[in-house]
Amino acid sequence: MLSDERTAPPSGAPVRPIAVLPAALQNQIAAGEVVERPASVLKELLENSLDAGARRIDVTIERGGQGLIRVRDDGCGIAGAELELALTRHATSKIARLEELFSLGSFGFRGEALPSVASVARLTLTSTLRGQGEGAFVEVLHGRLQARGQTPPQPGTEVAVRDLFANVPARLKFLKTQATEARRCQELFARLALAHLDVAFSLTVEGREVYRFPARQTLRDRLAAIWPPQLLQGLIPFQLTREDGRVHGLAGSPAQAQARGDRLLFYVNQRPVQDRTLQAAVREAYKLRLLAREHPQLILFLDLPPEPVDMNVHPAKTEVRFRDEDRVFSLVRRGVLAGLEADMPHLAAQPGKGPSAPAPHVASVSLEWPTSTSLPLRSPVGHVAEPAAAYAAPRPRTAWAPSPPGQATPSFPASAEPLPDRTPRSEPPPPESSRAEAPSPASPPAPWHYLGQIASTYLLLALADGSLAVVDQHAAHERVLYHRLRHGMAREPAQLLAAPLELPLHPAEAATLETAAPHLTRLGFALALTENRLRCTAVPAMLAPPQAHGLLRDVASGALDPDDPLHTLCALMACKTALTAGQPLAPDEAQALLEAWQATPNHQYCPHGRPALLHWTGEDLERAFKRRC
Repeated sequence: MLSDERTAPPSGAPVRPIAVLPAALQNQIAAGEVVERPASVLKELLENSLDAGARRIDVTIERGGQGLIRVRDDGCGIAGAELELALTRHATSKIARLEELFSLGSFGFRGEALPSVASVARLTLTSTLRGQGEGAFVEVLHGRLQARGQTPPQPGTEVAVRDLFANVPARLKFLKTQATEARRCQELFARLALAHLDVAFSLTVEGREVYRFPARQTLRDRLAAIWPPQLLQGLIPFQLTREDGRVHGLAGSPAQAQARGDRLLFYVNQRPVQDRTLQAAVREAYKLRLLAREHPQLILFLDLPPEPVDMNVHPAKTEVRFRDEDRVFSLVRRGVLAGLEADMPHLAAQPGKGPSAPAPHVASVSLEWPTSTSLPLRSPVGHVAEPAAAYAAPRPRTAWAPSPPGQATPSFPASAEPLPDRTPRSEPPPPESSRAEAPSPASPPAPWHYLGQIASTYLLLALADGSLAVVDQHAAHERVLYHRLRHGMAREPAQLLAAPLELPLHPAEAATLETAAPHLTRLGFALALTENRLRCTAVPAMLAPPQAHGLLRDVASGALDPDDPLHTLCALMACKTALTAGQPLAPDEAQALLEAWQATPNHQYCPHGRPALLHWTGEDLERAFKRRC
């Protein structure tokens, strides 16, 4: 039952009746959603200019945008009778029906930007409707009309915002220094300019012209004014069109990767956005090409029909929601990956090239290959038979063991089911999974000459096209071993240990190893896990006991990737057993390694993302020796 009796809440605040807020307060609340700082004001004004069909936009910033933000365009303009209406909440020319809200063809649609900005600043709006003989202006101070009148005709619209947040000093406390706010305005300006190459832009900050972009520039030319020159040298164009959309842009070479992740620029239908689906797809495309803490440079444009994209997720329209994230993930990943693969230097045979000549003799120390580092180039080592009882441990909490030869792989509880090779989203298997067959022994002769070994670490090659390549023997051997492990684990032999390995464990380490145990078993480990101790009675034949101990300790300490544990384990095993730097190779040993490495998918990078191959063309060498000006 409703009652008119009003009681004070526990906080002691007075209880007021429900009432509609004053218009000025409504505008200031709306301003809190879309006007966070000067850069957000600039974004709204620039998008209005673009929606008006502008072909030239000039921006002026003073005092970090707090003192002045002026945006001048040559767009279609606004009729003088509609200027005051443009400063009214929810008034817009961009949508008229509910259906249009979900199929937007413009940047602005919320109908709050201009009145929200006007409620926290002094705003002057001047415009001339295209084809009319005179213009008009209105001036608003903190949401209240101050003046209106006529102006000489000047095609387009100019919006000047002065003294931002002067009437809400609490908001000023959240702004950074004027230099920082000006830099954010510059970054926002540059991001929008990159998406509209047919529009001319200029930006002046404190009387100094910072950017001037002519119309109809190429994306690379416009980026040249924003990114350092060394980053532009490694940019790779990519493009993929399908019936459900198109992705295109420029991707940075893995060799130019950096520790900062702030040069990943995403656009959806020309809107700059931040989206985890797009980030994950790009990261997947660069997988095995970058180290864990490296980030590529990339500018990516995703063009989709408006219906499957929801742009209403965030007031500032910086986030999107896709109706089918898996299809978007697939499109972006495949598009970026196609560009990266097309740019890689390949050692495959070229049309018209004959077989390579015999490698020149290079003096080298003969090498006996121990079990832990032998190349998997011939028939695999046979399995070591051992009784199943050898894998048991007294009173274990959980025990795992590989199957003896000739027996089926043991079944695991549902919580520990062996995982297949991870395939992102609903994608077909990645290239490595789709090429799991062993290299054919009848492959054509390699189109390269092995020249020798440098520093007992690097293998020097002369390629058939006249270019020069250097291969890191450790990275190359890692890739070969990783591929064998990832796609041939059912055949991996195990060896019993005369003295079991025992590791004391923290409870958190025990939980990590329990998750990893089924995958370790597939690789040849036999494990028994108690509350605070791990007992290992068998290890893969390719690992020496100290190497196995180090691998288990790495896994227990959290090195396992939860999204793809098999990748981590195979990469760790390959790294610990591969040839090391400083290990001399005889010419036939180096040749055998190179042939196996060449036949392995994704051989340009080691499993951790380090490059296995460096490549120089004749032009690169001429430039390095300054034979070209």
